[in-house]
Amino acid sequence: MEPIIIVLIILVVLVFIALIKTIQVIPQASAAIVERFGRYTRTLNAGLNIVVPFIDSIRNRIDLREQVVPFPPQPVITQDNLVVNIDTVIYYQVTDARAATYEVASYIQAIEQLTVTTLRNIIGGMDLERTLTSREEINAALRGVLDEATGKWGIRVNRVELKAIEPPTSIQDSMEKQMRADRDKRAAILTAEGTRQAAILTAEGEKQSQILRAEGEAKAAALRAEGEAQAIRTVFESIHAGDPDQKLLSYQYLQMLPKIAEGDANKLWIVPSEIGDALKGLSGAIGNFGPMGGGSGNGGGSGSSTHHGGASTERREKPSID
Repeated sequence: MEPIIIVLIILVVLVFIALIKTIQVIPQASAAIVERFGRYTRTLNAGLNIVVPFIDSIRNRIDLREQVVPFPPQPVITQDNLVVNIDTVIYYQVTDARAATYEVASYIQAIEQLTVTTLRNIIGGMDLERTLTSREEINAALRGVLDEATGKWGIRVNRVELKAIEPPTSIQDSMEKQMRADRDKRAAILTAEGTRQAAILTAEGEKQSQILRAEGEAKAAALRAEGEAQAIRTVFESIHAGDPDQKLLSYQYLQMLPKIAEGDANKLWIVPSEIGDALKGLSGAIGNFGPMGGGSGNGGGSGSSTHHGGASTERREKPSID
């Protein structure tokens, strides 16, 4: 009985192993290559798959999702004979699991080497300045070459990115000095432009201020002249409207005599001879307050008079006070 039990156990184990070998579950976004006696038979897609146990074998399981592979820095010589280190990142996706398995031994290594050679060809035709400022152009050219070359491997290169472009240390120092000089130059230019603009605005403001001040003074002078003219017209009209006689004019002249005599420099003033006639007319009114002192009219005192056709003018000297 024991040998029979052992045989049954062996058969159960073989059946269990056969079932495991027969049923293959492939995850989503994955594929598997099936070989029969070492020859490609078919590609298993995602889901439950049945294979012939002990005859069919799974050669390779491939992830069909987009993959990201960073490559280490590679030294590249530019057109002006400068060595720069460039880091690259490749975004690729396997589109044909069979081609990726049988057309190339290691598609990752093949993509890396193809990237390095293509990058050296592209950068070799550019100088350092263009290399630093043409990332998009380099990315597009590198992607085009890689996508064309990897198509037969069942690989699609979706994107190529340059992580960093590092020129030599001496070149970096020179570039930093140049950038600092450019910044200082732009700062000096902006300062000069600001000073110039401020001077122009100040001059314009002073000019406008002087113009406004001159216009204000001119308007003020015009208003003063107009006011004086109006005052003169008013006085003139009032005089004519009042119809003053000789007595009033003589009285007004007598009131002005003290102002004429003010100051030490007034040694001589003119007294019209008609004032005597006016004073005669006023003698009655003045007599009520007392006799009139000094000389009157043509009486003279110490002055002299000159008659010219009915009009005379007296010239009196102001006594000097020592």
